[in-house]
Amino acid sequence: MSNRQASGRHVYEYAVLRVVPRIERGECINAGVLVYCRPLGFVAARTHLDEARLLALDPDVDLAGVRAALRAVEQVCAGGDAAGQAARDDAGRRFRWLIAPRSTIVQPGPVHTGLTADPAAETERLLQVLVR
Repeated sequence: MSNRQASGRHVYEYAVLRVVPRIERGECINAGVLVYCRPLGFVAARTHLDEARLLALDPDVDLAGVRAALRAVEQVCAGGDAAGQAARDDAGRRFRWLIAPRSTIVQPGPVHTGLTADPAAETERLLQVLVR
């Protein structure tokens, strides 16, 4: 199967970023999306933290720490020296590094695929549909 479809759309992958404030309870809220489009060398993350919903799950959650973790994901996707070595890798390596399972409060969900002609617009659409 070709990564580029006749209609000008490209295969992309995405994962939802989830905040799991108390691992032992297994409750989470969606707080962002990661999108990777290999044919275009595109990787991006968009986040939105509903603090009231998160505090309803855990009134003692470290909001500043969660905000910092979500910002770090966006910075790795954006690239540049401020986000460390991972941000200097190619788009595919950055995406794979970000979706790797970790035992932290911010966790990636499973990877899904789709088709899009505009991965940046798709990132915003997914944020709206899956997070907001």
